[in-house]
Amino acid sequence: MRHTTPPTTEDIITMAEDALSAIPAELRDMVRGCAIIVEEVADDETLEAMGIDNPYDLTGLYRGVPLTQKSVLDTPSEPDSIFLYREPILLEWIETGEDLFRLVRNVLIHEIGHHFGLSDDDIERLEGGD
Repeated sequence: MRHTTPPTTEDIITMAEDALSAIPAELRDMVRGCAIIVEEVADDETLEAMGIDNPYDLTGLYRGVPLTQKSVLDTPSEPDSIFLYREPILLEWIETGEDLFRLVRNVLIHEIGHHFGLSDDDIERLEGGD
């Protein structure tokens, strides 16, 4: 998909939905009920809680209880959510020249990894970075 104007929130949502539909069904089923939300940038409260000064340093975030910590006895207080931050993703796209769909997919898969209880180090090892 070529863009002549900056991709909109709806464009990013479509890419995320396409990426989600491409993962194996058994994994996709485990993500069912996890909201995928696209926002422009992370809010100040989120950035402060994560110790991040620059909002453009955060492209995605998983907020919820990882599957490894869930119990059938738990009463969920809010749905698990994966946030994709449009402006930081677009900035990375511009800076790296990476294919935008691939970038959105990678951020989404990274955050799904957190839903499965993986740490950043675990995910980096799986991605071949270690």
